[in-house]
Amino acid sequence: MNLALIHDWVITIGGAERCLEVFHELWPEAPLYTLVYQEENVRRLGFEPGQIHASFLQRFPRAQKWYRKYLPFYPLAIEQFDLSGYDVILSSSHAAAKGVLVRSDQLHICYCHTPVRYAWDLTHRYLKENGLDRGLKSFLVRSILHYIRLWDTLTANRVDYFIANSHYTARRIWRAYRREAAVIHPPVDVERFQVNEKKDNFFLFVSRLVPYKKADLVVAAFTKLGLPLVVVGDGPQFEECRRLAGKNVEFLGYQDDATVADLMSRARAFVFAAEEDFGIVPVEAQACGTPVIAYGKGGVEDMVVPATGDNWEAATGLFFHEQSVEALEAAVRQFLDWEGRFRPEVLRRNAERFSRERFKREIEMFVNRKWTEADRFKK
Repeated sequence: MNLALIHDWVITIGGAERCLEVFHELWPEAPLYTLVYQEENVRRLGFEPGQIHASFLQRFPRAQKWYRKYLPFYPLAIEQFDLSGYDVILSSSHAAAKGVLVRSDQLHICYCHTPVRYAWDLTHRYLKENGLDRGLKSFLVRSILHYIRLWDTLTANRVDYFIANSHYTARRIWRAYRREAAVIHPPVDVERFQVNEKKDNFFLFVSRLVPYKKADLVVAAFTKLGLPLVVVGDGPQFEECRRLAGKNVEFLGYQDDATVADLMSRARAFVFAAEEDFGIVPVEAQACGTPVIAYGKGGVEDMVVPATGDNWEAATGLFFHEQSVEALEAAVRQFLDWEGRFRPEVLRRNAERFSRERFKREIEMFVNRKWTEADRFKK
């Protein structure tokens, strides 16, 4: 099997890049094609310089910082890659990677982290949050996004098989492209976390402080409740959240992985208020034996088993079903009633369903099976 990897960009190391790291471990000789990259980060993922093939965007001014501003060029840039010498193309896509040109006798498998959110279901939120909901700039951006939607839909036909990171993403793939997707959850380094049955008196929120993460909602709810909350992370909403906060809310800003893991292990519960396609952090909390209080929509439905009052052999958290202060308050009060019934070993066992080795095994089996089927069809 002569395989090539293609990934949107490698600028930071997040959940999508952890998937790419596993793909590289499985197929260490495979080259990587990407729109733009930072050399330090591709090295951290294990790639050698000779394996990296960047698009012409890599030479654009301040490409590693302004790469999102070059959105109109993504279709042209991704289609310039010549992958005709490979039997299998494995794309890791949340923006443009799946749009690479392929021949009819090549096998293209796309691990889809999400359809392009700012071009589909988050378009109006994206425009509003960036002050682009009216005026000439709004018209230009809306026109570009319309073009991206058309191109994005077209490129779905270049993929033989989709893999989604959650059932929620699989439903969004069907909505955008009318294509079925297998579900293989992304890898989480659960081995990095230890169960701690002794909890301190605080709740924990960890996230970049941007609007869709709903940090302001969490801060407002805990300020009303008067319960101790620790907020880890920074971002454009940092000062706004501090203005909302009472004396019971402590802001720690950015913290390293070891500090976050320690806080997770000691927290009474981890609070998660965003609608995410997957969301790795709630799994990490469960790996510490820490229950999760989460907005019950999105990928979190796959990773948290909500308590019903009589399922303590499986329960790992609680859901609230409306992104409002009142709904979160009610969920926290319910948690206080049930707090002592959650079992750390149950939470840990649930988290282990998302291990790195499991992801590696399932991806390898899927690709090999589809390659064998394609090879048999050719014969």
